[in-house]
Amino acid sequence: MKANIFNIQRFSIHDGPGIRTVVFFKGCPLRCPWCSNPESQHRPTQILWDKKKCFYGHLCEVKCPAGCLNFENNNLVFSADNCTGCKSCITQCPGKALTFVGNMMELDEVMEEVLKDMDFYQESKGGVTLSGGEVLVQPDFAAALLKKCKENGIHTALETTAFSTPLVFSKVLANTDLLLLDIKHYNDREHIKYTGVSNQSILENLDFAVTMKVPVVARIPVIPSVNNTIQDAKEFVKLLKEHRVDTVNLLPFHQFGEKKYEELQVPYQLKDVKALRPEDMTEYYNVFKNAGLNVSM
Repeated sequence: MKANIFNIQRFSIHDGPGIRTVVFFKGCPLRCPWCSNPESQHRPTQILWDKKKCFYGHLCEVKCPAGCLNFENNNLVFSADNCTGCKSCITQCPGKALTFVGNMMELDEVMEEVLKDMDFYQESKGGVTLSGGEVLVQPDFAAALLKKCKENGIHTALETTAFSTPLVFSKVLANTDLLLLDIKHYNDREHIKYTGVSNQSILENLDFAVTMKVPVVARIPVIPSVNNTIQDAKEFVKLLKEHRVDTVNLLPFHQFGEKKYEELQVPYQLKDVKALRPEDMTEYYNVFKNAGLNVSM
């Protein structure tokens, strides 16, 4: 069994309790314009190209045995269809302008990485978090990985949009100790407008998790002109209470992913939007706090 994994981040302290290893799955059905990991959206392997480092010597094109790379109008074009993952293009690039995103990994390979930090998990009450992209795009592997973690006594967390069928969601949730659920918008019409999908199945899966008594932390990306008004905050509070969620993590908009769009040669719609600072969030934060929710940022 294999999955396309684009990163395994050790010693993380932001995606669940304690010190954690975060496994990032490639592929996501949502298309949020503020996404800070645009390389995670498409499931096939991709190559990031930093044109400022490129010597335009065409070595990557020449050295690729599968013919996956070519230059058109001084832009690098990558076709993943025939890519074998040999990474000759990466190693042969004199300017170090290329970054390979996505590796097909066996379950045992991922577990080998996960098990390296057992001592840290035990000392800090940490564990493993599956993230993305969207984990539920590769559900069989995710479910198997979570099961393996539990068999080894490792605390598990699932960071997800929960956009899937109930069957897929329940399968992955079965060995999940903590659900970190991203809620992009409380309004279905606006959710479709900004992400391309409805929030109905997301909320249904949220209700299932609550019914199954899996602890839930709602994670809300706060995006200017999308969901950052005080009225938006009040509507989120209403939604969370309706779905019996009492813990929320606010994620202020930032520009950390901007360069990745350039390296993917993909337009970035929020290029000119200013990042939100903690002081910009005070009143918004207080709406959740005053409503009696456990809120963090």
